Amino acid sequence: MIRRPPRVAVIGSTASGKSSVAMAVAAELGDVELISVDSMQVYRGMDIGTAKPSTQDQSAARHYCINLVEPTAEFTVAEFKWAHAAALDDIAAGAQRALLVGGTGLYHRVVVDDFDLPGEWPEVRAGLDHHETNTLYQRLRELDLKAIEKIEPENRRRLLRALEVTIGSGRPFSSFGPGVDHYPDTGVAQVGLRWPRPVISQRIEARVHAMIDAGLVAEVAALSEAGFSKTSAQALGYKEILQHLRGEISHDEAVELVITRTRQFAVRQERWFRRDPRVRWIDIESDPVAEVAPIVIEELQRA
Repeated sequence: MIRRPPRVAVIGSTASGKSSVAMAVAAELGDVELISVDSMQVYRGMDIGTAKPSTQDQSAARHYCINLVEPTAEFTVAEFKWAHAAALDDIAAGAQRALLVGGTGLYHRVVVDDFDLPGEWPEVRAGLDHHETNTLYQRLRELDLKAIEKIEPENRRRLLRALEVTIGSGRPFSSFGPGVDHYPDTGVAQVGLRWPRPVISQRIEARVHAMIDAGLVAEVAALSEAGFSKTSAQALGYKEILQHLRGEISHDEAVELVITRTRQFAVRQERWFRRDPRVRWIDIESDPVAEVAPIVIEELQRA
């Protein structure tokens, strides 16, 4: 059996500078390969709106868990766990070290803590999928109060999954694994990037405008010809631009929606990661690379 490589994770909200830090670390050490922990970077062609590593960055450092499936495909956290495990085996075989980079909280916990994930019941899911999101929320409240406490009312994807497992397995979704409220020592050092909220809000606005200037609308229009899966269509930026392309909102309205929803998402990310007492938080003053990269290097050398 291949020995798993040393792992360190760089986490934080969107637009916090995680990728820049990771690239600086990879360039400095030379034996570090990067694993994206992002639920939307797995989709091919969804490049601009997901802030996927550029071709230049991918040439400079090997990246894993990006471009795994087409946007027409559904992709689950279980599939991500398998892809992450394969990436670790590959990195270990090359005697490299692994740096996890990303902000999808559930995906991050699943791979850092090696959660034992429940099975799938597609027939059950199909039967639930025609219900309104609020109906799903109320039904899960009746069946699994512990689970509902950790799922936001508008998060249709997680509500469907929790109900699918609860009904399909005959036991509450919250009964699987130790749960996200347990934080055992896994040997994975986690370094978190944290900005004052007004600053991250400004950084998000600048990033969204940069994405628009880089051709996000054209990217979404091209991908929409083949279509999106229910999962990929929920990606921030893509969902709003699709509304614009359908004539439901103006271009400017779409851009403002992307900014607003991304800011809201960043707040949720921060709250999610903030609950984990194992994270070593770095309060950034001005330059994430200068202030965080040396700490990540220190953790990798110690791993």
